[in-house]
Amino acid sequence: MTRLVFEMLRPYRGWLAIVFLAMLVEIGASLAAPWPLKLVLDDALGAHHLPEWLAWAHDYGIGRHTVGVALFASIATLLIAVVGAAATYIDNYYSTSVGQWVANDLRIRIYAHLHRLSLRYYDHAKSGALISTITTDVTTLQSFASSSTLDILVDIITIFFMIGLMFWLDWDFTLIALAITPFLLVFVMHLKKAVKEVTRTVRQRQSEIVAVVQQGLGSVRSVTAFGRQDLELARLEAASHATVDAAMQARRVKSLLSPVVGIVVAFCTAIVLWKGTSLIVAGTMTAGALTVYLAYLAQFFKPVKDLAAMTSSIAQTTVALERIQKILAADDIIVEKPDAIDPGRAKGQISFENVHFAYEEEAPILNGVSFRIEPGQIVGIVGPTGSGKSTVLSLVPRFYDASSGRVTIDGIDVTDYKLSALRSQVGYVLQETVLFRGTIRENIAYGRPGATEDEIIEAAKIANAHEFIIRMPHGYDSMVGERGDTLSGGQRQRVGIARAVVRNSPIMILDEPTAALDTESEVLVMEALKRLMQGRTVIMIAHRLSTIRDADTIVVLKDGVVAEQGSNDELIARGGLYAELVHRQQQAPGEHHAGAS
Repeated sequence: MTRLVFEMLRPYRGWLAIVFLAMLVEIGASLAAPWPLKLVLDDALGAHHLPEWLAWAHDYGIGRHTVGVALFASIATLLIAVVGAAATYIDNYYSTSVGQWVANDLRIRIYAHLHRLSLRYYDHAKSGALISTITTDVTTLQSFASSSTLDILVDIITIFFMIGLMFWLDWDFTLIALAITPFLLVFVMHLKKAVKEVTRTVRQRQSEIVAVVQQGLGSVRSVTAFGRQDLELARLEAASHATVDAAMQARRVKSLLSPVVGIVVAFCTAIVLWKGTSLIVAGTMTAGALTVYLAYLAQFFKPVKDLAAMTSSIAQTTVALERIQKILAADDIIVEKPDAIDPGRAKGQISFENVHFAYEEEAPILNGVSFRIEPGQIVGIVGPTGSGKSTVLSLVPRFYDASSGRVTIDGIDVTDYKLSALRSQVGYVLQETVLFRGTIRENIAYGRPGATEDEIIEAAKIANAHEFIIRMPHGYDSMVGERGDTLSGGQRQRVGIARAVVRNSPIMILDEPTAALDTESEVLVMEALKRLMQGRTVIMIAHRLSTIRDADTIVVLKDGVVAEQGSNDELIARGGLYAELVHRQQQAPGEHHAGAS
């Protein structure tokens, strides 16, 4: 995890160097801050002149008498404050910049990695937890990179400088402080482990809140339809209360820190005040020296306290890094071979050769599936629910890789193609077309961002979408709501078909594109699909078996194997599983039991 932090900080090492130098100046200013007061107490009010080591100021007419010494001390106080303030500004500006850019880089890196993962990863991952990591965990790391990274080093340097000056002022006082410090550090290290555990619990609970909210808002129509707002609210309340309980437990642990450090500082200060006063009375210590020492004593424990307080920040950052690292370490990636090839424009011949596949090893989905699709053929895939139909479609563009066997396009294993080139060969119209928040034009062009205005309009006409689009208030510039909820199901499907037309891929995958449509919408969509399929290799899953009657070949799957294969008429004549599925739909035309996998 430490390697990840340094890896993310490396591009900004120049800025970090500036921050480090500014922090060193801040250290110098903080160390120098008490000395003007010593000059006033010991020299202005005592000796009435500057000490020998400041004799150079006499050349400027400063420090020859009480008022002059006080003037020198005042000017020194102002200069120290100005230098310290300038250094603080530079420190804050560049450290904040580093934090913001590190967070930006990390968000992009995580998001890019998530898009490289196989869909198998998302079969188990919780999207709420992923969103929480990209937002909250990255923000935690941003805060650490902005301040804590160099603060730790600077605090350590400050402690060493402070110890040196304190020994110079009074070594036995300093031994008192150093004798107590190890006990404080032992307490801090013991506290650190407890803080880390409770912090991890808090972050888990916060992720659950994000997951509950995302699920509730993402399914708001269903929630409203079933009147289950109370259930969703109860879920959020339960997750929120669990988060509050975890946060309060974390606060109880963290709250021990300041009181303990405060008592230690007060104890040391009390001893120094008691003994220092007696030394001043005895004439072996000046009031100014005691004042400076007391200031240093307070400052000495400040970095110790800061380092102790950072146990909470470090614990939060460690937990955030663990969650980030867990995502970045996920290796369920569809690997592209170093010598992968670009197929150009595929002819569209597809072959499954003894393909086996399982989402979980103990539950195989495909068990030796073999069939062949010639270029330009339309092939229907049917079978009972869970027979592996959707899995077959997912293996063609390598959303998943086969456990064994081969899937080939134009005789070449799909694993030998460049991923982007392979997927550019495939267009999709799914059961539910997902539209993105944006204009109709942008959603159609999503399949090929470089599409021209004429190509977009022509695609919409082919998809039977042009007429309803131009009737919208702003035509092709009309905004589509999130997930396309401002359009009807049939309109969304036609926009999806237009998107596939614009993509102009030689292979088309249709996953039950009319399953959720009414009769009128289905007619329009089927007309559009017939135009879309012309001249392309098409693999189509259909609930309504009537939609694949004219397919060149129908592949019937059952229990992960090819049970039958042939044309509609051939399969009905055989009287097997396909004929049984057709018979069921004819008996109950309002229900569609071809199934989805």
